[in-house]
Amino acid sequence: MSVQAEWIAVDWGTSRLRAFAMAGEKVLATAESEQGMSKLSKAEFEPALMALVGDWLGDGVTDVIACGMVGARQGWVEAPYSAVPAPALAERIIRVPDTDARLRVHVVPGLKQMKPADVMRGEETQVAGFLSKHQNWDGVLCLPGTHTKWVHVSADEVVSFRTFMTGEMFALLSKQSVLQHSVGEGWDEEAFRAGMDVTLSRPENLATELFAIRASDLLEATPAAVGRARLSGLLLGAELAASRPYWLGQQIAVIGDAALSNIYAEALKAQGGFVSVVDCQEMTLAGLIAARNLLG
Repeated sequence: MSVQAEWIAVDWGTSRLRAFAMAGEKVLATAESEQGMSKLSKAEFEPALMALVGDWLGDGVTDVIACGMVGARQGWVEAPYSAVPAPALAERIIRVPDTDARLRVHVVPGLKQMKPADVMRGEETQVAGFLSKHQNWDGVLCLPGTHTKWVHVSADEVVSFRTFMTGEMFALLSKQSVLQHSVGEGWDEEAFRAGMDVTLSRPENLATELFAIRASDLLEATPAAVGRARLSGLLLGAELAASRPYWLGQQIAVIGDAALSNIYAEALKAQGGFVSVVDCQEMTLAGLIAARNLLG
């Protein structure tokens, strides 16, 4: 069934492009492709978008509100970062120049922190979506992923945030280090929790505990599923130890992929955290709706 979008919401990351045909706050249709920012030159962004949403366009001009790496320096148009403390959404959404006459494309800017240096692009839209649905919420948002964000929110502003490369470290260590021979598919909850407990209490031991995964495999034929779970636990424990000033004693909401979010939530609950889990796609859409409302 064909649809005509009143406007189009777009989540454009490094590896994937997701689009939503919208009527007000209602989703009429969805589409996605693997045409992420990393695969496109500046001249290729519009064709990639049109291939996905062209059938949703009417005779007039359709607003497109996009977030994510589409606004990076290597993206379609650079949407400069807003400095924290600041609202999650900048007052000025960046217009993409010289588009197809049927499109009016706007990109949501990211956030930056000068000291300590940090940036986010895409997650600010999820934060804005969460705040649009949770008025006067103060606490910490955890956005787990390849580069996990811990975000302190107060008075409807992002006060500060820190990024942890835990997800990328797991991928690199499990696929490109000596540990690739000792880490495989499957899961062992006991090994995960034991690894997390080690680095949560002694994060300075991370490097030696990592090699112990390989040694245990060689000397004791430890199953690859145990190695995988222990690696994950060691890395998450180190992250939780370093991010403790953010989450300790705070109200916490985790926004991300359900499986990964639940791992973070259970780990935080085990430390006495007050945690809820929120769907990341729902928050992204809510943030894009909030960004559209800024256009007036």
